[in-house]
Amino acid sequence: MSSTLPAREASFPVPGQPLARDEERKMSFPPAGKPALGNAWVDRLFGWAARGAAVLTLGLLAGILLSLVVGAWPAIEKYGLGFLTNSVWDPVAEEFGGLVMIYGTLATSIIALVIAVPVSFGIALFLTELSPSWLKRPLGTAIELLAAVPSIVYGMWGLLVFGPILATYVQQPLQALLSGVPVLGAFVSGPPVGIGILSAGIILAIMIIPFIAAVMRDVFEVTPPMLKESAYALGSTTWEVVWKVVMPYTKAGVVGGIMLGLGRALGETMAVTFVIGNFNQLDSLSLFQPANSITSALANEFAEAASGIHQAALIYLGLVLFFITFVVLTLSKLLLSRLRKGEGRKA
Repeated sequence: MSSTLPAREASFPVPGQPLARDEERKMSFPPAGKPALGNAWVDRLFGWAARGAAVLTLGLLAGILLSLVVGAWPAIEKYGLGFLTNSVWDPVAEEFGGLVMIYGTLATSIIALVIAVPVSFGIALFLTELSPSWLKRPLGTAIELLAAVPSIVYGMWGLLVFGPILATYVQQPLQALLSGVPVLGAFVSGPPVGIGILSAGIILAIMIIPFIAAVMRDVFEVTPPMLKESAYALGSTTWEVVWKVVMPYTKAGVVGGIMLGLGRALGETMAVTFVIGNFNQLDSLSLFQPANSITSALANEFAEAASGIHQAALIYLGLVLFFITFVVLTLSKLLLSRLRKGEGRKA
């Protein structure tokens, strides 16, 4: 015995058949170019908020620059651009020059980049091309955890642990080996105390490696696998794939990561203060010579500035650091724009 059930109307539109009026009414949308009144207000508020954020950022930047210029104006008026070439820093005689601090900042940052960039490149290359799958995640996490270590911990470790090791096993053997050599001997001269420009540069390199390596790893991973597999299929080695395929595809991101690390090195304070020596004289160009940097000078002396001109000179140093950072950022932007234009011409 069979029973028949009443046929039910289809709940979904069938391809190739016209829609019923109620279905057309349900699936209708507002006409293009005429958003609903509520959506229009939301879009307008969103646009105002975005413009306000951009204006606020520019206003903060202009306010910081103006406050630095106003605070440093007594020193600018007294010393002028000669402040940048004068190596005398004598608060008692109220004679100030920023050459020692500028040299220490640039020297430690360059040393940090020279060490950190190849190491970061090797880490990113290993994680993206050579590492087994079970090791990628724990190794990548361990490297990123280095960025979470406070800078003061790096400074204390550099002063108490790394500094004596550097003096005992690096500086003293080099001094014994290069003693009497006219040029090379000058670069390793100085008391074997383990603090100085080289020690600060190495500590900065350890601190910026996680940032540069993380950026390089991320940009290496966005390279299309088809490009790399095609190169491997043609018989290319891993180094040839990285140098001729991955690097040209990701060079803009690599440069951005390096500039990020450089900015981190230029602005570091506490770790450099512990290991650079805080010595306001430039006796030689030795890498082991205690020196000073702009950030460490500000951290050590700003709270104890005895006179108005002393405080103005310190703010002048902050203005110089602001200018150095701005120049580095501008050069990185110009380099990235040239790289993009070069890629456009090749395309």
